[in-house]
Amino acid sequence: MSIKGFFEELKKGLKAPAYLLYSGEKFLLKEALFSIKNTIPETERDFLFNVFDTEDAVPVEQIVDILYTVPFIGGRKIVVVENSQKFSDSDIKKLARYISEPSPDSVLVLLNSSNVKKSHREALKGAKLIPLEIREKELPFWIKEKASRKGLILTADAVEYLIGTVGPDAGVLSSEVEKLTLAGKKTLDADDIREIVKGSGGGYDVFDLIDALKRKNAEMVFRIYKTLSETQEPSLLLGALNWHYGRLPESWKEKTKVFALLNEADIMIKSSGGAFPLEYLLVRLLQL
Repeated sequence: MSIKGFFEELKKGLKAPAYLLYSGEKFLLKEALFSIKNTIPETERDFLFNVFDTEDAVPVEQIVDILYTVPFIGGRKIVVVENSQKFSDSDIKKLARYISEPSPDSVLVLLNSSNVKKSHREALKGAKLIPLEIREKELPFWIKEKASRKGLILTADAVEYLIGTVGPDAGVLSSEVEKLTLAGKKTLDADDIREIVKGSGGGYDVFDLIDALKRKNAEMVFRIYKTLSETQEPSLLLGALNWHYGRLPESWKEKTKVFALLNEADIMIKSSGGAFPLEYLLVRLLQL
């Protein structure tokens, strides 16, 4: 199960009595919290929605009391606890006792910002465990879901273009979707996004860079790269190049050469172990 499973649970209405969501990406946990909150009408949130953070040292007994309290206006109450990885073993045991006899009127959601300890996983086996991870093949689904929560409809071509432009980094894609809310349109296709991206990238995008590389046009490659590098971080450009080359109809032998070069450039960027790693990469790609 992954983040897609989480959205499926949301659509069902969070039917399980308890959930344990975990991710090393804090923005995904925040998005999950936002999505859960939005399942409750704004006028009812004061009665049906509670958020706690273990860093505030709220006693577990208080959280359990709230879970067992019958909502004043009816409906199911949702109680979210952030940073649940910081619960002590004794607190986890108290939550486990609650989960073994949960209230039919409440849903407990634990948000864990790291891998779940084996002891906690075993103690909380009554909770539905969902990793908030985004596999690459799920990126289009996730982007569409995120856009729809912002009131946007993205066509399949628009999603493909967005990933192809900035690469598969979920954090960057999340930021780009936020920017699209300023476009002034509710439905966006690839041409709409291309206009926005090229408007901020000096008239070029990564698709242009890939095309110039395929045509072995060194002058154009470095002209486009110079323009793109003024608005994009090296790691983002590398991620986009990696995504594109993974989809080109090259032989496995050719792809192995390309990915070896991409991996070498990635190591150099992360370790600052070499001057102008992306420029050097482009030169070597032109030589293939």
